Amino acid sequence: MAPESTTNKRIERRTQVTEFQHSWFILRQLVTKDFKLKYRRSVLGVAWSVLNPLLMMLVMTAVFSYMFRFSIEYYPVYLILGNILFNMMNRSTTDALKSIIFSAPLIKKVKINKIVFPLEKVIFELVNFLISLIAVALVMAFFRIAPTVNLVFLPLLLVYMILFCSGLGMMLSALVVFFRDIEHLWSVIITAWTYATPLFYPAELWPEWLAKLEMFNPMYHYVTYFRDIALWNITPDIQLNAICLGFALIQFGIGWFVFQKTQNKFVLYV
Repeated sequence: MAPESTTNKRIERRTQVTEFQHSWFILRQLVTKDFKLKYRRSVLGVAWSVLNPLLMMLVMTAVFSYMFRFSIEYYPVYLILGNILFNMMNRSTTDALKSIIFSAPLIKKVKINKIVFPLEKVIFELVNFLISLIAVALVMAFFRIAPTVNLVFLPLLLVYMILFCSGLGMMLSALVVFFRDIEHLWSVIITAWTYATPLFYPAELWPEWLAKLEMFNPMYHYVTYFRDIALWNITPDIQLNAICLGFALIQFGIGWFVFQKTQNKFVLYV
């Protein structure tokens, strides 16, 4: 029995490895396809991943800098750091929400690990985020702000963001299959979340009661983390890392649980 059991375990491991390789291949193909679709017939192509945050920063700086110029040093840098990180969450979760529904023809015809569809949206926006860091570097160079040593913590922040966005994306993509109203509700939530996060205003404007509630806003902590390491040269302490990791793991766990519990019924509702 022992040799047979060992053989079965080896076969199971090989099957798991093969499934992972297959899912990874599909993930890469989907990311490539999204890039081609996004920049198809565009003269500037991928350069828009740099130009878009720059142009948005210029517009928002023109609108809000007069109100906050006395309280926020290097306001354009403050603004672009918050915007590109929040947009990574916004776009990845919004696209992940619709990923299962849009992939219905493929899901119905081919046996495929469905989780690759929401995860691909997160990976795609991660790549866009990394490209948009060029825009951040240009703005920082304009204001003569040298890169800080604390940027070594950026990969850690991105791990938190990937886990958080993946969990949220998995949860939304699964729920919207059964409740299509979530798509419309999510657009309202994202709008409210944008204004509830200090992207273009200082957190000091909050009244005390709102400041306490903001502690439960994951994006507030992630944006603060990013600005601390990139602009203010502040080393993230254990408490901030614990909070960021906690939000990421909790959301990923919820998203994974919801997706695994519902994915076998997708084909009946998409």
